[in-house]
Amino acid sequence: MLGKLVPSFVVVPLLILAVWAGPVLADDDEADPQYELGDVSIPAATADEAFRADVSAAHGATYLETGALYWSREKGCVSCHTNGSYMRIRPALTPHLGPPSEEVRTFFISAMGKLKKMEREKQLAGIRPTQIAYVAAGLAEWDAHVGGQLSPETDEALKLMFSVQSDNGEWGNTDCWPPFESSAYHGTTVAAMAAATAPGWLTSQDDPKILESVERMKKYLRTQEPPHDYGRLLLLWTSTRIDDLLSEKQRQDLVESVWKHQRADGGWSIRTFAAPDAWGSGKRAEKLKQEADFENPASDGHQTGLAVLVLRDAGVPAKDNRLQKAVKWLLANQKASGRWWTRSLNTDGPHYITFSATGYSLLALAKCDALPKLTQKTAAK
Repeated sequence: MLGKLVPSFVVVPLLILAVWAGPVLADDDEADPQYELGDVSIPAATADEAFRADVSAAHGATYLETGALYWSREKGCVSCHTNGSYMRIRPALTPHLGPPSEEVRTFFISAMGKLKKMEREKQLAGIRPTQIAYVAAGLAEWDAHVGGQLSPETDEALKLMFSVQSDNGEWGNTDCWPPFESSAYHGTTVAAMAAATAPGWLTSQDDPKILESVERMKKYLRTQEPPHDYGRLLLLWTSTRIDDLLSEKQRQDLVESVWKHQRADGGWSIRTFAAPDAWGSGKRAEKLKQEADFENPASDGHQTGLAVLVLRDAGVPAKDNRLQKAVKWLLANQKASGRWWTRSLNTDGPHYITFSATGYSLLALAKCDALPKLTQKTAAK
């Protein structure tokens, strides 16, 4: 346990909580809440949860704040799928939702200090290098969108991040919980975006060892074949932050590969972006192949939100008809709790991937000018 912090939301999340219409009951009244914090209880995630008539930035924000704070306080770790995703996405939503939680940032700084004190062997074990990359990425996003300048904590986290880079340029990961914890390739894209996003960090870098590590990282991403099309989407996203990573033709080829996965309803499904055996070591293949819609999987919030925001970052105009079709899907598929449904690739349990689905979907709508800003007036309604 990394320690419980001040048990309160920051000012803007308090406004968000003011519009919370009460807990939404899951289909199974006995199901444990997905997240629970104070008086706010987020029901278990199910495909049958009712849809909202109109998209609500406030309810989406409440879902993100509750999940991130619950995970930080109760689970006591930085996880890729919840508070890790929060810190990578929520800062960019500041113009629409107000500043993210200072408490979560404080938790990340505390986690970074503990990771830094670990024995070298433990820093390099299992998921740890990717976890360190997520800490650095979250702090970098905060600096870029909230603080406006590089902080000493982010600089420290980035230096720690490069100290656990492998000789071949990657960041170690595990293969147990796709999509986040399933490949070193994924971890390396997170690290690369962290370094590129921190304000002025790369451009002012003069440490020869770090500069050498950066080049090793770029070489890995240029030469290592992505494990699947999901990895190619992450490579495209990373290339929007590092100008010299790929050629323009390579980037456009990746853009076209994303369009090929768009579903007839305008959305995307994460299940078409990798064969069941391609996730990590294939541990989830049997589960995925037994799903009722295996041959024709439905669009989901995680992949639709991610695809839209990456395509926008890659320069696709918001008015593009294909993107507008995706926006309509996002506007029509927010659940009553504020989240966007996505079935887990791993187990039919908590479906934690709905957290990243919600962050991606909100940011995708914002990037397409389809998400209203959360204001004092909005919160009072």
